[in-house]
Amino acid sequence: MKYRHSFHAGNFADVHKHVTLLALIAALQKKAKGFLYLDTHAGRGAYDLSTPNAEAAAGVTRFSAARFAAPELADYARQLAAWHARPGQRHVYPGSPLLAAAVLRPQDRAVFVELQGGEAHALEELLTMQHPAGGAALRVERGDGFERLRALLPPPERRGLAFIDPPYEESGTDFERVGAALADALRRFATGVFAAWYPIKEQHTSAAWLAAAARALPAPMLLSELWLYPRDSRVGLNGSGLLIANPPWQLAERMREWLPELKGCLGGGPAAGTTVRMLSESPP
Repeated sequence: MKYRHSFHAGNFADVHKHVTLLALIAALQKKAKGFLYLDTHAGRGAYDLSTPNAEAAAGVTRFSAARFAAPELADYARQLAAWHARPGQRHVYPGSPLLAAAVLRPQDRAVFVELQGGEAHALEELLTMQHPAGGAALRVERGDGFERLRALLPPPERRGLAFIDPPYEESGTDFERVGAALADALRRFATGVFAAWYPIKEQHTSAAWLAAAARALPAPMLLSELWLYPRDSRVGLNGSGLLIANPPWQLAERMREWLPELKGCLGGGPAAGTTVRMLSESPP
């Protein structure tokens, strides 16, 4: 694989997905019992943004300069500020593993899966340094995230959140693999929460995939989309989507509050927009 998330770290899609991730973890932590957090495409965990990066400038940099009414956005801003206050981390962007590890409780457990050996090794070293023994149980595995998702379900905790964020180097193949992974995961662990990210580049591609998901996936499915540019353009990444199986109670209502505020912060022209809706309310 040639993909390196460092080229895109901190862009508007990262902001969208990471605000959502923290909201999902907070929702699961309303119950005292621990759960498994599984990150299928974890990356190296931290990304150096000291060199000017246009995508980050239009994403996390713009976000960090704003003030927010929605508690979910304010919470993400606090997490970023806390990370940047650490020695030597002022220009580092924390990815999903570090954001999750910072808020997981001792009774929670996390498995971070990464295919590329160098990235997995960097993540393991970083987690060992930042989170010594005594907090949540954290483990890094090198392997195919889709295969490990299959192997690790159902978790012994009987509660879990899986974050599925592949690189979409080959969009058609990755869309198919994500759809198949969600269907298999729900068969193995029907009550698990699964959040799958997808890019919005060409409208017909994502629309066809979502229509197939609505027909095939046996669970309530929540759709959250943020786009800053015309949705049907091949120029680049136009928007960010998340498909969430078994969304926690009131997540949709809260998203309808904070997602428009996030769009306003990140800008975008007249074509920008957001949507939050149930793709399916109950098993087909």
